[in-house]
Amino acid sequence: MARRILTLAAAGVLSIGLTAAPAVAAQPVQHDEQIEYHRISSYRDWAQGTADGAFAIPGFRTGVTMGVPAGTTDYTDPHTGVTAAYEYATWTSPVHDIGFGATEAVASWNAVTPAGTFIKVELHGTYTNGEQTPWYTMGIWASGDGDIRRTSVDDQGDPYSTIWTDTFSIDDASRGVLLSDYQLRLTLYKKPGQVQRPRVWELGAMASNVPDRFTVPLSAGHIAWGKELAVPAYSQNIHSGEYPEYDGGGEAWCSPTSTQMVVSYYGYTPDTSWVNPDYADPQVDAAARGVYDSQYEGAGNWPFNTAYAASFVGLDAIVTRMHSLDEVETFIKHGIPVVVSLSFLASELDGSNYSTSGHLFVIVGFTDTGDVVVNDPASSSDDVVRNVYQRDQLETVWQRTKRVRANGTVGSGSGGIAYLIKPWWKPLPQVPGSSNW
Repeated sequence: MARRILTLAAAGVLSIGLTAAPAVAAQPVQHDEQIEYHRISSYRDWAQGTADGAFAIPGFRTGVTMGVPAGTTDYTDPHTGVTAAYEYATWTSPVHDIGFGATEAVASWNAVTPAGTFIKVELHGTYTNGEQTPWYTMGIWASGDGDIRRTSVDDQGDPYSTIWTDTFSIDDASRGVLLSDYQLRLTLYKKPGQVQRPRVWELGAMASNVPDRFTVPLSAGHIAWGKELAVPAYSQNIHSGEYPEYDGGGEAWCSPTSTQMVVSYYGYTPDTSWVNPDYADPQVDAAARGVYDSQYEGAGNWPFNTAYAASFVGLDAIVTRMHSLDEVETFIKHGIPVVVSLSFLASELDGSNYSTSGHLFVIVGFTDTGDVVVNDPASSSDDVVRNVYQRDQLETVWQRTKRVRANGTVGSGSGGIAYLIKPWWKPLPQVPGSSNW
């Protein structure tokens, strides 16, 4: 559970961003990390899958939903102990060839689940030695928590791989057995006889092979220097002690706070009628509840955060990896803020004034000299959420996969994990020679 729960070495007090000396501009580099995001979102995509009780929805804003159910099954919620009958349907994607041997994969989905409905997302793949994975559960999800508890599934693995909350991970890449292809399977559930049913309009997965590294090639940048997006600033720390049933309260809410900043940037507000009216920024409390993973016991499940964002009709969201800050600049240029996952010591990110083994914040722009403007929720108040961090330092602590902890032991890094959240009608910008979004 501690993999992405925020742990701060300091009390979470940040100074207003200090604009450090500009990073030395690096020359364009050849990246050795391999990253691919494969999406299923068009009518043709859905029509190519295998359906049992599900069907592809024709039209402009397409997707897949339930037709005549394939059958009825009982689902026992592991977190409430409640058993209930549900009608179900399945949809299975064609096999997708990754194009390289992947060491990790993270699924994403965008769906609407009315009351009385939920979905399950599974992944099945082939290794480079020809053997196959089990059908791994990547998430059991509903936008609300009135029927089931949103959950990941522990204790999934085989001789080559393990599911760590939301991530398929090869146990030992040095053995040479990697993931070469995969399929995704959706199971759609609704209460018997109910008219309303779930609908999924995007399904996909990020597959990657990022070499182990403590340092990373630095990007040069230029296309978004001097551009800053007007993303609302929310502090997670002002919510300390609020609703501790959702990951202990605000001190651990970096992921939902960052996600909600971007959701609010696009003009969307969650239902906050249940939140104590004395609490500031009640939308952050709602986001924490809306992303909470009852098995992980945390608010940091990556695809649960993007699925929450996409539960607002009009938004699409995915989890992916990015190669560099150059890519982030492309998104900022097109008006899309980027949520990033990273870990660092205070000495590795000047002006942060804290250390963390896992944190998320929002990149909202770049200074005139290329340093990075962020909305960092690990701040004492909304007024000091905006910070400026040195480009080379931030790129390193975001892109690396290995780091040295304060006690001298070796820890992990996110390797460029990012949430991309945007209006459905706005295409994700293409980055030449880079990831296929």
